[in-house]
Amino acid sequence: MGSNDTMARHVRLQVCTVGGVWAMLWAATCLAAEVPQAWPVERARGWADRTGWLVGCNYVPATAINQLEMWQAETFDPERIELELGWAESLGFNSLRVFLHDIPYRTDAAGFLDRIDRFLEIADRHRIGVMFVLFDSVWDPFPQPGPQRPPRPGVHNSGWVQSPGREILGDESRQESLAPYVRGVVGRFKDDRRVQAWDIINEPDNRNDAAYGSVELRDKAAAALVLTKKAFRWAREAGPSQPLTAAVWLTTWKDPAALKPTEEFCLAESDVVSFHHYGRPETFRQCVANLRRYDRPLLCTEYMARPQGSTFDPLLGFMKQEDVSAYSWGFVDGRSQTIYPWDSWKKPYDKEPDPWFHDIFRTDGTPYRAAEVEYIRSVTGGAGGR
Repeated sequence: MGSNDTMARHVRLQVCTVGGVWAMLWAATCLAAEVPQAWPVERARGWADRTGWLVGCNYVPATAINQLEMWQAETFDPERIELELGWAESLGFNSLRVFLHDIPYRTDAAGFLDRIDRFLEIADRHRIGVMFVLFDSVWDPFPQPGPQRPPRPGVHNSGWVQSPGREILGDESRQESLAPYVRGVVGRFKDDRRVQAWDIINEPDNRNDAAYGSVELRDKAAAALVLTKKAFRWAREAGPSQPLTAAVWLTTWKDPAALKPTEEFCLAESDVVSFHHYGRPETFRQCVANLRRYDRPLLCTEYMARPQGSTFDPLLGFMKQEDVSAYSWGFVDGRSQTIYPWDSWKKPYDKEPDPWFHDIFRTDGTPYRAAEVEYIRSVTGGAGGR
């Protein structure tokens, strides 16, 4: 059930206690004031009409192993970002999905916000907007500020970190300490045209079984759902002009009655519906068809894993045809090492895999597959292609 249920019960209690029409009006006012609502469908469609088809990738510069290395003052790399976003512009990308982290805000809020603003300036010069991700439940549950460990050779995302860490996620009272981060970031950029959307949390109930399952919270899904509900509320309270979303993942969502609690909440509370899918085209098409029942704009915020049959051709063309915004995972081979597949956590690779799992460019900007880049441009219109 959605986050409005608790408040609705409170409203009914007040109606019964006070009685009468005035009590009902007062209760309805409280519900509207205390629990900001998801956008009406018409507003979501209006946003999509204004924004147009969004196409891009999940972005971290080659010089960053994780969100902390991307955003901490000592390792923030605007020169590298400028270079790489030029490559993104050449592909016809007009949007990036970019992960933030609560730690840089807690250690240096003003500096972090200024670095976000500088990133947006660089992206805007390349005619690219941004969807920011506020929290992430995937990979290392023990993030620490300061210098980050080096990559483990041959291992996919060997240094990516969760936000928040396990200790905060598992303590509901400590979760409240994250409210200033959400309100501060969203509040600063709530009317910024360069920010296209806010992704509240990435895969909140992902237990990372292959990599960190033995040290994850036993009740992670429940704890993450509590945080997800709070984070949606905090973000809405900041009054953003951009839509909020949180992606469902892992299945095709055929049966609404079979949704997990986290899926049910994310689909009910998202202004625009987002999802992840790393499977073959036939199941991808099923996902899109099933999610159409929500009658909202659709955004695929993660796809493209070559060995699994999730490839640009034909998925990117299909998404443009269906007006589903498209964000592939990865961009440049770098410290995140996402050219390696997920199974590298069990058996690290001693050489470059064939094919690459994710990513489009080598570190020097050379395309991994020239024909693939030409296909992307043919769909997006990048670099003069049509």
